[in-house]
Amino acid sequence: MNDRSGRKIEYLRISVTDRCNLRCIYCMPKEGIDWVPHEDVLSFEELVHLIRLLAPLGIRRLRLTGGEPLVRAGLPGLIARLHDVEGIEEINLTTNGILFGPMARDLKDAGLHGVNFSLDTLKPEVYARITRTDRFAAARAGIEQALALGFARVKINCVPVQGVNDGEVADIAALSKDAPLEVRFIEMMPIGQGKNYTPVTMEQVYQKLVSVWGEATPYDGKLGNGPAAYCAFPGFQGRIGFISAVTHQFCSQCNRIRLTAEGYLKLCLHYSAGIDLRAPLRSGMDDKTLSALMAQTILDKPTRHQFSGNGSAQDLEQHNMNAIGG
Repeated sequence: MNDRSGRKIEYLRISVTDRCNLRCIYCMPKEGIDWVPHEDVLSFEELVHLIRLLAPLGIRRLRLTGGEPLVRAGLPGLIARLHDVEGIEEINLTTNGILFGPMARDLKDAGLHGVNFSLDTLKPEVYARITRTDRFAAARAGIEQALALGFARVKINCVPVQGVNDGEVADIAALSKDAPLEVRFIEMMPIGQGKNYTPVTMEQVYQKLVSVWGEATPYDGKLGNGPAAYCAFPGFQGRIGFISAVTHQFCSQCNRIRLTAEGYLKLCLHYSAGIDLRAPLRSGMDDKTLSALMAQTILDKPTRHQFSGNGSAQDLEQHNMNAIGG
């Protein structure tokens, strides 16, 4: 379906849990957070029910996120059930990779199409600083397993942070030189803990890559469901992508909505706008009424974010990224 701005909404990001096995500095505070009670998290049955209603509204592509989605037991089973929903064409996963290796075959057999790995550094000591853990080897092993199994799409997501990992962008980009994967650099968004760090613009990243790897050729093909702009560097097997949410707003092409682990249908990453679906679902609202409620909500998707600092503060998202799904 289209929203009031004429955008075709066909992509849903589903947060299956707010829990995570890392404590990344730009995602949650060092002291941790209060997790959502298990009884308040949507069951797999409830998730499948909602997707069966959203598919006729035009949702075609799903991405499972968290927190860390793989900490939730039984995820391959959920993927298999979602894969069977009529109208769903593609299911992808965003993960930190730590638990991916041992589960990779089951996930692929269940119908998982592609995997995005969050990896901000190639140095174990910097990884420990960013994630507050020592699981670097497991994360890298997960990426290698995805490549070995031949997933249709393997991507690396890197968030450059000034003074933390910005000196590594050329080396991280080189992962797509030696393997058929995409490396995407993502501007830090001023949400939750991310407000505490100095972002690096995609223009800065691009200029650094050009200085090391030579002039790039813009890539006009489609490599995913999101807003990344891709280019090709000489001799690279894969492509390099840039997601410039702050400096180059792409809201006019936004095709996504989000469903939090608690069942909140969220219309824009930057705003609290949306609607609680858990309460009407659990109160027994009939499918026709629930579907109409979701359609009406999607119509009112905000026209644009206000990462530039404009807009009413009370309307802006106040949660940390682990609770939103990214």
